[in-house]
Amino acid sequence: MAPPIICIVGKKKSGKTTFIEKLLPELRALGISVGTIKHDAHSFEMDVEGKDSWRHRQAGSETVVVSSPDRVALIKKVERELSLEQLAEQFFSDRKLIITEGYFRSDYPKIEIHRSEAHEHPLCSTGNEKDKKLIAMVSDVGVDTGQPTFGLDEAKEVAAHIARQHLGWVQSGMWER
Repeated sequence: MAPPIICIVGKKKSGKTTFIEKLLPELRALGISVGTIKHDAHSFEMDVEGKDSWRHRQAGSETVVVSSPDRVALIKKVERELSLEQLAEQFFSDRKLIITEGYFRSDYPKIEIHRSEAHEHPLCSTGNEKDKKLIAMVSDVGVDTGQPTFGLDEAKEVAAHIARQHLGWVQSGMWER
């Protein structure tokens, strides 16, 4: 079974990656095994030219796996972009939670990151927050979305919010059984 998915969304340069870097250690501190998915609207390359995996791909392999005692990396040519459901089921069944960067148009719960210095208005606001499945706003200014709002440095509080609302964690810091 695939774990719950929470999408971290926001406009370009809003601080999504920076906030995820703060959030992940806080989720781990709560004992939550987390996987991440970064959405890239463009094609990307992970292979380093000249490395064996790159050479395998250049020679015609459509799936390349690099395996070591503590890591596995997979590069696979696909005919179309895999859905979040497919990615979750195929690669994350051993995790308790998936955090994505992006996927604003998905049907999954979202936490928006908004920095007033980068953008005047966030993506979500009162009126579209339910349609967009917004569960929280993280911002340096007060934003009225009808959902909990956290500061840019409140990753610990956001982690607890996710644990309570989506993973069955009770206020006392204990997991429901």
